[in-house]
Amino acid sequence: MVSDIVKKKHAWLPWAALACLVVPMFASYYFDDMFSSISSLFENPSLTALGWDSAGYGLYASGYSVLCVFGGLVIGGILLDKWGVRVSGSLFVGMMVLGAGLVTVALLRGGSGALTLAYVGVMLFGLGSEIAGTAVTRSIAKWFRGGPMALAMGLQLAIARLGTAFALVLSPKLVMAADPGYVYSLAETARPALVGMALMALGLILWALFVAIDARDSRMEMPDQVGHDGGGEETFRFKDVLGVLGNRNFWLLGLLCVLFYSSIIAFKKFAGAILVPRFDIPAQAAGWMVSMLPFSTVIFAPLFGMLVDKAGRGTRWMVLGAVLALIAHLLLAFAPQGVPFWGYLSMVFLGFGYSLVPAALWPSVPKIVPDKVLGTTFALIYWVQNLGLMSFKWIAGVILGKSEANGPVSVELMFVVLCVTALATAIIFAGISRRHPQLKLDAPNS
Repeated sequence: MVSDIVKKKHAWLPWAALACLVVPMFASYYFDDMFSSISSLFENPSLTALGWDSAGYGLYASGYSVLCVFGGLVIGGILLDKWGVRVSGSLFVGMMVLGAGLVTVALLRGGSGALTLAYVGVMLFGLGSEIAGTAVTRSIAKWFRGGPMALAMGLQLAIARLGTAFALVLSPKLVMAADPGYVYSLAETARPALVGMALMALGLILWALFVAIDARDSRMEMPDQVGHDGGGEETFRFKDVLGVLGNRNFWLLGLLCVLFYSSIIAFKKFAGAILVPRFDIPAQAAGWMVSMLPFSTVIFAPLFGMLVDKAGRGTRWMVLGAVLALIAHLLLAFAPQGVPFWGYLSMVFLGFGYSLVPAALWPSVPKIVPDKVLGTTFALIYWVQNLGLMSFKWIAGVILGKSEANGPVSVELMFVVLCVTALATAIIFAGISRRHPQLKLDAPNS
């Protein structure tokens, strides 16, 4: 059944809303990964006027999850349900832009306090980005309920990850390779951030346009919308959080999320340290190899979203995606040494899994909890995800640091264990879907 929103004479409104929502997420992903492909600048502090070394850059990068892990995500999710998407979302989109602005100022000013200012900025940026992402996902769930929800979420995910790909490709061009011994000025080092701020400004304008569209629509009769953003009968209460925490399906989805995403995102952070020695390739080739992941999701995430919308069977696609990720990491761990073909093949399997599981997982969340706690539920899942990512990134670094000779294989064995556990979780969730058809976890969305 097509949703009440889509059936209205203004059927283009959901797609207009989606178009406004994807740009802030594109900007967020770009800004988060703007230094990923040029992180070699920080191997030697004398290479830049900024003067950061690898430890300083690592400290800066770790700041993204600090406020998220220590309660910020949970509080932000509750505020989304208590105050509504328009108010809370605007607050955290503003926080995201403010944090990015502080990082940019720190890069341009330099000096002894630059790292501290950038660290504060990236903490605000990280929390703002995560809650803004929660607001976007919650809004898509509302606007496309009963319609092509998985397609809409897949498109949003694809465009957001295109921001990562854009950063990987553009940053080396903005900070041009120079002769050995060349010292990059503050302005040169900050070029990726200045582009990021331009994207943030555009995202902020389009978020304001979305708020206007959403406010206009809330004046119509919309049974699906609740809380401060609409006129639903049920209102959020803080004790509803306990209901979410007592929901077995929430914990299964949260566990699948943290295990699956950790096996991919933590891998990406150390991809060069794994791919270069395993397949005897230069760092640049390893960069192109791992870039297959974000580029593949641009194509396949919307396609798999359409598949979930039309064919249903979401839990089965989760199982298949976990299997593909497991095959990829088994190849990375045990494929013949020094043969790049196996590295590229593993990225193909990982790219398919990276598109398939999210396309089925995120549209399942609105099916297991009431709308009034949807923001809290998404935020709690993101909190579990961030906690796991922070932990497994640290563990992977420890393994690689202590096992120089066998480090790549050893860390891949950790990822294999994560994938096996994710697969077991997906199978359990699929079993619950079969036993409880009233949840409609495997029913088509449109």
